[in-house]
Amino acid sequence: MYDAFVVALAVFIGVAGHEMFGMSMLSRPIVVAPLAGALMGDLQTGLIVGASLEAIFMGVVNIGISSTAEPSLAAGLATAFAIKMGGNVDAVIPIVFPLAVLGLQLMNMIFSFVCGPMAAKFFKFAKSGDQKGIINLHFFMWFVHYALYALIPFFAVLFGADVVKSVLDNIPEVIMNGLTVAGNLLPAVGMAMLLRMLWSKNIAVWFFFGAVVMAYLELPLIAIAAVGTIIAIVIAQRDLQLKNISVHAVQSDAAVNATLDQEEEDFFQ
Repeated sequence: MYDAFVVALAVFIGVAGHEMFGMSMLSRPIVVAPLAGALMGDLQTGLIVGASLEAIFMGVVNIGISSTAEPSLAAGLATAFAIKMGGNVDAVIPIVFPLAVLGLQLMNMIFSFVCGPMAAKFFKFAKSGDQKGIINLHFFMWFVHYALYALIPFFAVLFGADVVKSVLDNIPEVIMNGLTVAGNLLPAVGMAMLLRMLWSKNIAVWFFFGAVVMAYLELPLIAIAAVGTIIAIVIAQRDLQLKNISVHAVQSDAAVNATLDQEEEDFFQ
C-alpha cells in the first residue's frame, strides 16, 4: 500500500506541478523517477530509471495538439516495477513508451469526461463576474483531474507489480535479451526525435563535430558540454556584433540621407 501511495504521489507532483507552474518540466522522468525511488527507499534505482527514460523522452514535449506521450506515468511505474524486481532496469525499459502513450490517452479521457462538463460552470461565473468562483473551481478541477490520474499508478502498483514480476520471471531468456537490446536502442530513438525538431543545415556541422570529438578524442560528456557552451557563447557574441554593425550601418545611411535632403532644401531656398 505504501509503495502504491508514494508512486501515485510522485506522479501527481509531476503532472500537477508541471501544469500548475506553467510547463515547469516537473513531469519529466528525470524528476518523477528519482522522486518515486527516494520515497520507495531506493534512490539509486530511481536515478538510473530517470536518466534512462529521460534519454528516451528527451524529444517528447507536448505542446497544444502536438501531443504524443505522457512520460510521468511511465517513469513512476517503471521505477516501482524496477525496484520490486530488485533493480532490474533493463526489463522495464522496453514497456515504458507504450505506458506513456496510454497515459496520455487516459489523461485526455479524464479531462474530457470530468473537466469538460465544468466549462458551462466557468461561463456562468464569468458572465456574473464571479472571479473568486472561477479561481476556486479552477484549482478544484486541477486537483480532481490529476488526483484521478494518479489513481492509475496507485492501482497498477498495488495490484500489478507482483503480476508483472511473475510474468517477467516466466519470459524465456532469449526474449529478455531481445527486450534488453530494444531498451538500449530506445535512447537513440529519443535523440532522433529531438534531432528531427532541431535539425538545420546551418548547425548540422556541430552535430558531427561532437560525434568526432566523442569518438576519437574520447572526451567525457561534461567536457563536450563545456566545449559546446563555449562555442555557443562565441557564436552569440559574433551574432550580436554583426547585429550592432547592421544597426550602425542603417543609422549611418539614415543620417547621410537626412544630411543630403537638408542640403537640397537649403540649395533650393
